[in-house]
Amino acid sequence: MATEKTEDLPQEQANPPPEEEGEKDETLFNEFYAEVKAIEHRDSVLTPKQQIDKLNRPGATYFNLNPFEVLQIDPDTPLAEIKKRYRQMSILVHPDKNLDNKDRAQKAFEAVNKSYKTLENEEGYRRCREIIDEAKLRVNEMIKQKKKQNKKEGKPPYVPEDEEDKYKHAVHVQTCKLFADLERMRQERETKDMHERKRKAEDEAAAEEKKKMDAVWNKNFEESRTERVDSWRSWKSGGKKAKGVFRPPKHRAEKR
Repeated sequence: MATEKTEDLPQEQANPPPEEEGEKDETLFNEFYAEVKAIEHRDSVLTPKQQIDKLNRPGATYFNLNPFEVLQIDPDTPLAEIKKRYRQMSILVHPDKNLDNKDRAQKAFEAVNKSYKTLENEEGYRRCREIIDEAKLRVNEMIKQKKKQNKKEGKPPYVPEDEEDKYKHAVHVQTCKLFADLERMRQERETKDMHERKRKAEDEAAAEEKKKMDAVWNKNFEESRTERVDSWRSWKSGGKKAKGVFRPPKHRAEKR
């Protein structure tokens, strides 16, 4: 019987060596990775309407801050491939090719164009890569803390992010959060700068108005000097004091 033959086999044949186990794991991973690539390819060939919907979906304002997300490419994609991908997507969502959905197509086209311009620029590409590297650091730290907590509670060290797809998803989510946080900070900084410029302009206008009023006051004061002296002399000699000689400038309400 087959069971008897198995019992007669040497130990190394009855139990596959670690090398064979490693090869099986490698095969499984390759199959998984091929499936991921197939999903990515499927997304890359979405219809124009689907691409437009994707770039106009709820939260697109923040999702579209990530150029890799907009162009649906891996951060390690070479510039030549990025350019090729940009051309494909810009044709798909171009307003002239989507006349029945022109307004939304225009927004999608602008998002695609902006993303490519960001990655085409060396400084822009470097900043985007720094954000992704920071996202990976944060995810790695999160994994470390989770495993530390598991050890403290006597649980196995395994965490979901040990799996490649879940790790990539965690990095993706963290990357989107970082892009959104940076955009929020930029908007707050821009609003603060705008208020500061407005306050400075108001202060300068008030200072200029005061300067003009002081100039008018000094002019009137100097022009009435002789009349004031004559009026004083007249009063001293027993005459009546002249009225309404000095004319100070009228006060103007401060503009805000």
